[in-house]
Amino acid sequence: MIDDHVTRHVARLARLELTESETVQMQHELSAILEYVQQVQELDLATVPPTTHAIPLENVVREDVPTPSVPVELALREAPEVHGDGFAVPRMG
Repeated sequence: MIDDHVTRHVARLARLELTESETVQMQHELSAILEYVQQVQELDLATVPPTTHAIPLENVVREDVPTPSVPVELALREAPEVHGDGFAVPRMG
């Protein structure tokens, strides 16, 4: 079990200001997390290949097909200031 000193140290690193009851709750939650980590470390995972996702993912993004753009006049209609065919913005120094 994580002690009070470690819980307060973790909270300080995370820039959390905890009340006494929150500190006790966090202490129990951190201890539970470490117990789960310990259980996973005890498993024999030598034959399990590394994965980036728990389930296979499929790309569902539409095909990239060029389409006509918004006319320049329409895009710049509400611009506070225009420079040529674009928006005028302050120079970054």
